[in-house]
Amino acid sequence: MKKLDLYILKKFLVTYFFVVLMLMLVITVIDITEKMEDFMKNELSAGFVLVEYYFAFIPYMANLLSPITIFIATIFVTANLAARTEIIAMLSSGMSLMRIMYPFLIGSIIIGLLVFYMAGWLIPQGNKSRIEFEKKYIKSTYYFSGKNVHIKTSPTTYVYLESYNSMMDIGYQFTLEKVVGNKLVSKLKAGRIHWIDSIQKWHMDQYFIRSFDNNGMESIQYGKEKDTILTITPKDFEDTYMLFETFNMQELEHQIDELKARGAENIDTYIVEKYQRYTYPFSVIILTLIGVIAASRKSREGAGLPIAFGFLLAFVYIIFMITSRSLANVGGIGPLLASWIPNLVFIVIGTVMYRYVPK
Repeated sequence: MKKLDLYILKKFLVTYFFVVLMLMLVITVIDITEKMEDFMKNELSAGFVLVEYYFAFIPYMANLLSPITIFIATIFVTANLAARTEIIAMLSSGMSLMRIMYPFLIGSIIIGLLVFYMAGWLIPQGNKSRIEFEKKYIKSTYYFSGKNVHIKTSPTTYVYLESYNSMMDIGYQFTLEKVVGNKLVSKLKAGRIHWIDSIQKWHMDQYFIRSFDNNGMESIQYGKEKDTILTITPKDFEDTYMLFETFNMQELEHQIDELKARGAENIDTYIVEKYQRYTYPFSVIILTLIGVIAASRKSREGAGLPIAFGFLLAFVYIIFMITSRSLANVGGIGPLLASWIPNLVFIVIGTVMYRYVPK
């Protein structure tokens, strides 16, 4: 890299981290103001809140807003270079706009790799305490309200519960069916099933088992009580609020495989999260290059107009990101397409802008 590249790269990285710092200070103050009543109601000390919540909240928000903060930083640095005619001097010396983008590209790759590592491993670890804190002190108490619950616990085993009391860990009208191919092999039924935490087993009262042999002959076995181990536990009925954000990449893959095996309906949320973690570094790079293109032209109004335009594009990106994720979660579009829609749209926008910017 040349001295000019190092000069631009240094200004770019310093500005990016400064923007992140300022934005996190503002967001943290707003968040404290909104949650102060909850903190006081639960009599939480400032040190406890800081360690248990904000040490995880601040990196989470910084990483979440990284495509936006890097875009704003790029716009700011490039607009100031253009306002001081430094961009014009570079172009006049024979440098192309593509060559001017080089240090910005290097900086965005560095930040993109950092974002990927944080989103995939570091942030989920902190989210475990942050989300647990929110569920305990901020959100209202969770009660499982599902009715007629069907869970596929293995390729041949299906569990049914008419209802479940998450406060007492009791399920009602329990059925466990084993189906091989299209043939019912056995069916266990109990009016009530209760989790015994001390032995980590389910306890059934007044159960019966219907079994079918290869010839279709049926046999019935009755019993008053029975302890058994199932692949489901009370954790399967706990609050899943933002659960996908607590998994690192390996845990997220495992959760997706497990939900697929069970035939779960809420699997798209986890798949979208997985794909978005991969697309985030690309969005950082794409928005950086668009920022250079948008702010490289010197304006009579100074750096203010390109910076304002940068903020507008940033909000448009946020709208696309939120809308595409919502559509994927409700099954409107595929998770992979939903994750890439904001980037694809901005690639088109960047290509069009590049055609008309002075080079």
